[in-house]
Amino acid sequence: MPRTLYEKLWDSHIVASLSDTEALIYIDRQILHEVSSPQGFVAMRAAGRQLRRPETHLAVADHAVPTRGRGAIADPQARAQVAELEANVADFGVPYAALDSAEQGIVHVIGPERGYTLPGTTIVCGDSHTTTHGAFGALAFGIGASEQGTVMAAQCLRQTRAKTMRVELTGGLSAHVSAKDIALALIATIGANGAVGYAVEFAGPAISAMSMAARMTLCNMTIEAGSRIGLVAPDDVTFAYLKGRALAPQGALWDTALAYWQTLPSDADAVFDRLVTLDLATVEPQASWGTSPNQTVPITAPIPDPATMTDPSERRETEKALAYMGLEPGQALAGTPITHAFIGSCTNGRIEDLRAAAAIVKGRKVADGVTALVVPGSAATRAQAEAEGLDAVFRDAGVEWRFAGCSMCVAMNDDRLSAGDRCASTSNRNFEGRQGPGGRTHLMSPAMAAAAAVAGCIIDVRELVA
Repeated sequence: MPRTLYEKLWDSHIVASLSDTEALIYIDRQILHEVSSPQGFVAMRAAGRQLRRPETHLAVADHAVPTRGRGAIADPQARAQVAELEANVADFGVPYAALDSAEQGIVHVIGPERGYTLPGTTIVCGDSHTTTHGAFGALAFGIGASEQGTVMAAQCLRQTRAKTMRVELTGGLSAHVSAKDIALALIATIGANGAVGYAVEFAGPAISAMSMAARMTLCNMTIEAGSRIGLVAPDDVTFAYLKGRALAPQGALWDTALAYWQTLPSDADAVFDRLVTLDLATVEPQASWGTSPNQTVPITAPIPDPATMTDPSERRETEKALAYMGLEPGQALAGTPITHAFIGSCTNGRIEDLRAAAAIVKGRKVADGVTALVVPGSAATRAQAEAEGLDAVFRDAGVEWRFAGCSMCVAMNDDRLSAGDRCASTSNRNFEGRQGPGGRTHLMSPAMAAAAAVAGCIIDVRELVA
């Protein structure tokens, strides 16, 4: 029978069927970082076990590490977390991208860069944004701490089969509209729970024209619509990106892998459980106004008024979000002053994102009173940006140029907001306190965040470059 990409990935990894909807599935690869992995290693030691296949794991420190430099870690908790990770990987023989190495970076950036992320594989990590790797046609999802130990010991997990959703992207993008804008517009349309229980496959002519960086941004944000799994079928763009990467197949193995990868796209007559269509010609630059990614509007639209909402729950959530964000119903989001701008994260910390931001700040200056940070997603991205002179562009504009790490995406390190600070951010979440207790986060694209940095307020990037 005709099958979707998700169904092909699921079927090819079944170790044992447990029911019509549940199966024990084989896990090809697991990424570990300093915050979520300790419990798994503790369980392995307690049981006296060794990793079943240590070479299929990859470890890196990213969430808690400082990005100002690569010297000693001042924060005692972060220092202890990194030290524990280093001891664990040494004891169990796990490949490790050391903090001072050229391979270090955010888990969901270095996996693709190194060719560790491959089509047709299953990939897990103790991080919800593992959905990112689905851009390569991999079945990738976040798992809990105890499940990480299960994968270490058995290389398998019990999972429930998801329903399937196809998101058809039609039309073409306007100038200065990016994959981040598409993701935010989609989440605002279907809601924060709109994809719960579904494996989401992005498809359509617009996908074929997208870079891998854009596809990764889309899949990364799928979790914010409630889905654990975002997918894009592998194609020539995928193969060109992977060919020659350090951990990708080489020689005859590449030819064998390529032949298999080409069988993965959904069959033409495959049936999805749900179809969503988004006309990209209607998508404008987006910015979030609330405390959930679905609380987003086009930059030209006003902030919603809860008084007009008939759903009591939606009205209460809107009122609460507006109170936390210090905003008024019906006001324009454009013109709202900011104190910080953050460009980075596993959503938008790739070289294409840095180029987009640099194009906006070039020849301009960061506004007085604004702290702007650019944090590359990996050491390799940082080196490439410096080779292209992007670091000089940022520094000349008054932007802080940092080392790789999660940074201000999550308040687990030195980069965080204080209460009342307002940030134009390229990260993926704007929950209360996500960037620091009392901090206010507005999600947007790299170009929009860069524009806000130089304007000193949230602004339509199209006005700045018109």
